[in-house]
Amino acid sequence: MPRRARLTIPDVPLHIIQRGNNHSACFYRDEDYQMYVRLLDELALKCGCGVHAYALMTNHVHLLVTPMERESAAQMMKNLGQRYVQYVNRTYRRSGTLWEGRFRSCIANGEHYVLTCYRYIELNPVRAKMVSHPGDYAWSSYRANTGGRGSTSIVPHAHYLALGDSHDARQEAYRELFRAPPDPQLLAEIRSATNGNFALGSGRFQLEVAAALGRRVTPGKPGRPTKTH
Repeated sequence: MPRRARLTIPDVPLHIIQRGNNHSACFYRDEDYQMYVRLLDELALKCGCGVHAYALMTNHVHLLVTPMERESAAQMMKNLGQRYVQYVNRTYRRSGTLWEGRFRSCIANGEHYVLTCYRYIELNPVRAKMVSHPGDYAWSSYRANTGGRGSTSIVPHAHYLALGDSHDARQEAYRELFRAPPDPQLLAEIRSATNGNFALGSGRFQLEVAAALGRRVTPGKPGRPTKTH
């Protein structure tokens, strides 16, 4: 059965998850995380992707990017995956694959959904009980988005920029978003959309994307279709 074409629209944010093969580790020491971030910075620029948020976990990565062209994100992830695997195999004298396979993704639209994707990604280490606060985790974009250290190539999304009239105001408003836990129902929607390659956004946005692409962009209803006479 042919694979469903990846749902990607230029200039619309894409939440990406890539997991280690059989849930195995992808990062073993600090130098590995540093290498991945350097490659991400380089290849995002080269392939035409703006990186808004990321979290590098032990056995998977989360990214929020906006591709300039339809294939920008796919090209970035292909090159990033290959370059990082080459580094790992050379460093640890291993061979074979590192990643589970195709990365999973969903497009996200609207301030509510995009900013929740930011939080979903940067709160991953907290949900995993690795740290108690996202600012305590070195390998995410939280520090960069709140004025601390981090990747120098983080590109603020328009919805992030709309949080305030100045750099300091935006960072303070962004920190404020993390003082209340995200809606569990919305987190479930993000997981479902990302795992299923669906559209994350309002009902109107989903209908518009479905009409434009001529395909279903939301999860189907369980059970067999009802016969009509």
